[in-house]
Amino acid sequence: MRAMNMKTVIAKTQLLPVLVVALALLLTASAYAAAPGITGTSFSLTAGAAYTTQPDGALIYTWGYGCTTLLPASAFLPAMPGAACPTMQLPGPTLIVNAGGSFTVTLTNSLPAAAGNTSILFPGFAVATTGGVGGLLTQEAEHGGTVTYTVTVPATAGGTHSYYSGTQGDLQVEMGLYGAIIVLPTTANTAACDNGVHASNVVAQGFWQETDFRLAHAAYDHAEACYDREYLFQFSEMDPIIHRNAEEQVSALSTCTAGTAGCSLNVPTEPYHAVYFLINGRSMPDLMDTNYAPQYAHQPYNGNPHLHPGELVLLRIIGQGRMQHPFHEHGNHVRILGRDGNLLLSATDPNSLAGPALFTTTTTPGMAMDGIYYWTGRGLNWDAYGHNPASADGNAKLSCTPDANGYNTGTTAQAQAINYFEWCADHDKPLEANPFGDIAGGGPVSLPDPNIMALGAWYGGSAYLGPNATVRAVGSTGTIPPSGTVANSPTDEAGFAFMWHSHNEREITTNNIFPGGMMMMMMVDSREFVIDESN
Repeated sequence: MRAMNMKTVIAKTQLLPVLVVALALLLTASAYAAAPGITGTSFSLTAGAAYTTQPDGALIYTWGYGCTTLLPASAFLPAMPGAACPTMQLPGPTLIVNAGGSFTVTLTNSLPAAAGNTSILFPGFAVATTGGVGGLLTQEAEHGGTVTYTVTVPATAGGTHSYYSGTQGDLQVEMGLYGAIIVLPTTANTAACDNGVHASNVVAQGFWQETDFRLAHAAYDHAEACYDREYLFQFSEMDPIIHRNAEEQVSALSTCTAGTAGCSLNVPTEPYHAVYFLINGRSMPDLMDTNYAPQYAHQPYNGNPHLHPGELVLLRIIGQGRMQHPFHEHGNHVRILGRDGNLLLSATDPNSLAGPALFTTTTTPGMAMDGIYYWTGRGLNWDAYGHNPASADGNAKLSCTPDANGYNTGTTAQAQAINYFEWCADHDKPLEANPFGDIAGGGPVSLPDPNIMALGAWYGGSAYLGPNATVRAVGSTGTIPPSGTVANSPTDEAGFAFMWHSHNEREITTNNIFPGGMMMMMMVDSREFVIDESN
């Protein structure tokens, strides 16, 4: 959500904790996510120090990679207003590169003198170095010095990768020296990815005047790696005691000369007790504000996925800290395509993918994975679009013609309809007519008693998908709370919200206060709501 609208949206929506499918509903204003980063074949990065923010008001002394020079707008993908690359950010700039070539990274060490040397590792890639001094794992940049890494990307590469410091990793990675690399495959698989459902999704997005924010048409050079939207999530954590000790020692040694006796840090990194849990450098609710929001000068990336029913969403996931994080995506499993840039292929059929469908995408430290998520409404057992054959509203009488898989897709007319990708088996099925949960009252689903329902920030006032669906289905005096009863206009956007969160309860807190940490809301928006990821 946009920073300017966050309080307004929370104020004018209410919470529905559970329906039969653990479903929440949301009124939203716009969407901000995609997988933003910088692109090119030559990157000039610097490692520096700054303060990052937490929702509890804390300023955390942090190290991170950033850009040494001001970049032109053409360097940022996808194009977004306000895109910037400061001299220090958490996580570091996402580097977007092409398979089948190479790129260089020149690193300048702008860390405090007492921090000593620093470096970058590029796991899974062949790397040649120029300059710097020898380190334990790679060439390092001394204080004020530089080192250049030339990274070769195989033609068969693709997917999501990590990069991070190879110098005193227990301290420097904890302090924030890490980032992501996205490798775009050599071909965009246009033949495979622009046919069938993907072609229908393009028609639907075009009809509703949406912009294509994908970096490519496929995550890998494979016909089954197509996707319609993409998001990058980097999971990490912070122990503020380590950061405070580093800050105090850096301050005490502020006048020392790098490399001289006594000009070095001695920061204990054990015992480890993280209390801040981050996705893309932010915690809930900060991570739901826009990318490049000015209030997070050193934390430019957010975590706020949106989608329309039926769209295949590519999730790029990296474990950047030292802990495992069992992250659960409500609404569906995530089908894994590959890990660390390696497609998971069938041992008996190399043309078929063999990745598991995961209930939780556990982020193992240092591991990256790519997976596909989608939501269609299949199995709800009621018409989520609020169709009503007795209504005078033409949109309430839209047809649903199932394709071979049972969904309303296939033709241009279907792709342009509000109920594109509706699960036709539930078409015209009403919700429970009796608000006290009597199944015989007129529908297949028992809803909570509205007199005892807990209300809060994520209930949009409607059990249907779309701005006018409740009014179409039951009218302004119907038994289901009509859109507009919770301060949201019946003509405004209304969608479903699923909580995506860590299954480690402490990780959905900020400094042990709930809610916070590794938590976000995934928004399923009605087709007529334009998802604008440039804001």
